[in-house]
Amino acid sequence: MFYLAAAVSDFYIPVSDMPEHKIQSSEGPLQITMKMVPKMLSPLVRDWAPEAFVISFKLETDAQILLDKSRQALEKYRHQVVVANVLESRRTAVIIVTRDSQTPLSLSDEEIAQGMEIEEKIVSYLQGQHTAFIERKG
Repeated sequence: MFYLAAAVSDFYIPVSDMPEHKIQSSEGPLQITMKMVPKMLSPLVRDWAPEAFVISFKLETDAQILLDKSRQALEKYRHQVVVANVLESRRTAVIIVTRDSQTPLSLSDEEIAQGMEIEEKIVSYLQGQHTAFIERKG
């Protein structure tokens, strides 16, 4: 099983493009050009671990596009599960998306008060999904 934590960012500034010294504000407005962080999900699924149970994350700020983006990721990368979440509620609610299902997981007010974290529910649910995956592979 690969449980791939969400990327910190989809973009970065290469070290070779970084200024050597502090950028002076007196030089006026600043424009920054960033590079795309290489996507590792495709080579992981295709080349490095094609038999593995792979889980990725999809974080969006717009709940209206979350499920479509999650399904697009499953189609594009051909892995098993996307943990889909919205930035605003990412600590308390997610949707586990597979090719043929979507399962919402959320914390109740009582669970939040007890200090429970959504990851506990995610990992517990995915453990069951992984066991079923292994049994199907037989």
